[in-house]
Amino acid sequence: MRLQGLDIFRGYAIVLMVVFHLSFDLNNFNYLSLDLKHGDFWKYFRYVIVSMFVFTAGISLYLLNKEQINWKKVVKRVFTLALASSLVSIGSYSQFPNTWIYFGILHFFLFSSIVGLLFIRHKYISLFIGVIILLGFNFSFLNMHWLFNLLYIPLHLPVAYTEDLANIIPWFGVFLLGISFASFHLEIKLFDREIFQRKTVVNRFFSYLGKHSLVIYLIHQPILFSIFFIFNSLYFSV
Repeated sequence: MRLQGLDIFRGYAIVLMVVFHLSFDLNNFNYLSLDLKHGDFWKYFRYVIVSMFVFTAGISLYLLNKEQINWKKVVKRVFTLALASSLVSIGSYSQFPNTWIYFGILHFFLFSSIVGLLFIRHKYISLFIGVIILLGFNFSFLNMHWLFNLLYIPLHLPVAYTEDLANIIPWFGVFLLGISFASFHLEIKLFDREIFQRKTVVNRFFSYLGKHSLVIYLIHQPILFSIFFIFNSLYFSV
């Protein structure tokens, strides 16, 4: 089952993500001076983007497997995400060896696409654990610090900062809320509204972005980065 409204909503997230990465590149190439690491605006802007992606991913996993586990598509998705997340790690290591991405958003989706299957038939458990994870994170009695402290040294992971980190806590809580949201059929009420059903150019555009979100995620940053790199090389060589 595919909801056009869900694709459109994910398309909104894609546009916000491109804006965030465009700002990152402008900052990285010194066209702007932005505090992307510690600035409150950019921190919460990223939270909004990741929340949109993770929440809709939980909904999509449920819709794909609600009748029975679609193992063919699950295996295809796991293989695709494993390959894509590996490319992100390798690519980030080549550009930022001290802050490379070892568990970014795609690594998280790989984890969630597997573990989330355990919760498809258990909407109340999904809701309960999702809420507990979010409360635990916000009230500081649940976190992933112990795991990363355990792995930093033996795996030579970046200790202080990585270019993208999607911690299982709290994001798996958001993912589980997406599963439970769809389990109660609330996605129909939210994403089947008239505003998402209108046959407009804008809706078709965002729907297209949402349907191809993984491909866009993988190619947009290399394209933006290459454009700035080439422009910088040509400009400063004159």
